[in-house]
Amino acid sequence: MNTAFYIAKRYLFAKKSTNAINIISAISVLGVFVGSTALIIILSVFNGFEEMVLKMFNTITPQILIAPAQGKSFDPNTTYFLSLKNNKSVASFTEVLSENALIRYNDKQQPALIKGVSNDFLKNKSLDTIMVDGSFVIENKSGANAVIGSALQAYLGVNVADPFEQLQVYSPKKDIKAGSINPMDDFTVLNIAPAGVFEVQQEFDNIMIVPISFARKLFTEEKNVTAIEINVKDGVDAEKLKNEIAEKLGEQFIVKDRVQQNQALYNVLGSEKWMVYIILTFILIIAIFNIIGSLTMLVIDKLKDISILHSLGAGKKLIKKIFLLEGMMITLSGCIFGLLFGFLFCLFQQRTGYFKMGEENLLVSNAYPIAFKLNDFVLVFVTVSIFSFIASALASNLSVKKIDHLNKDL
Repeated sequence: MNTAFYIAKRYLFAKKSTNAINIISAISVLGVFVGSTALIIILSVFNGFEEMVLKMFNTITPQILIAPAQGKSFDPNTTYFLSLKNNKSVASFTEVLSENALIRYNDKQQPALIKGVSNDFLKNKSLDTIMVDGSFVIENKSGANAVIGSALQAYLGVNVADPFEQLQVYSPKKDIKAGSINPMDDFTVLNIAPAGVFEVQQEFDNIMIVPISFARKLFTEEKNVTAIEINVKDGVDAEKLKNEIAEKLGEQFIVKDRVQQNQALYNVLGSEKWMVYIILTFILIIAIFNIIGSLTMLVIDKLKDISILHSLGAGKKLIKKIFLLEGMMITLSGCIFGLLFGFLFCLFQQRTGYFKMGEENLLVSNAYPIAFKLNDFVLVFVTVSIFSFIASALASNLSVKKIDHLNKDL
């Protein structure tokens, strides 16, 4: 067995002549334990929130989005797009025609983005999970229906249960004739019944989803689309397919994955998590550096042992290593037990949902969400190890300071 490790282990469990050393060592372990536990719990909760938010976003965000690099629309009836539509890797190929328009309901009006989608959009079976009222139906026997965002519904006061009141949609005509007496002649006005209300996030909650046939009639667009949304089948690498599409289409089109479509969201989620990590790490560092006081008192307590070891031929390097390992063992034991307790706490919350955030929501559970990532456990352990090594190295230097004078005195 390694000599330095053996002696350090003996010092860790041996009774000290001064009880204060045991107390300070226990405080050091407790501080690292609490800091590690808090850090892994907070990171796991942030992972849970991240998964919850992204799950809602991914419900309405396609895995691959194709849009023109220049201009607003393009013709989807090309040889490549038709072959892509029949690709065995593609689960849904949705043609999208979207444009801003004015929506009127009763005596209220609000501009919003009208998103016309083809039938493949409904292949997404998780659409019902974002509904807060009505159902996700954009076409039935009565004709076209609209599914609107919750922000738009709240502003206009739309009642999806009212079968008599419809939404009026106004869009400027492309071929406006000069000298028209009636201003309404310059607009295409269509009525559509609201079928349901969905809620994801403010960015999406101000849009209205309609059949693409309704959008073509509203915007007087016969064949072009503004985007193509693709979702792949299970087991297919979406990133690989996205790169293949981008290579085939060249610079005339922009091909984005989910991260690129919601770059701001991913950046916010990532930056918030790192800020919390940095703040809690500073607290953890303070707890770790308590080890300097503990090791300093241990060195004073073991002055005689240090002198005897040196007299027996132990070099300064070995003596420093003993106290370095002692400090590492104190802090890492607190870290390991902290990670274990944090894992068990998070597992308990994940299974039971005991701790609540507040009032229950229709879309998500009111329990704090938990998601485990191995990288977080590794990150906390490495963080503690690095600062533990620095603190222990500083304190271990005291063990060999004036060692030659110490031998003469003893």
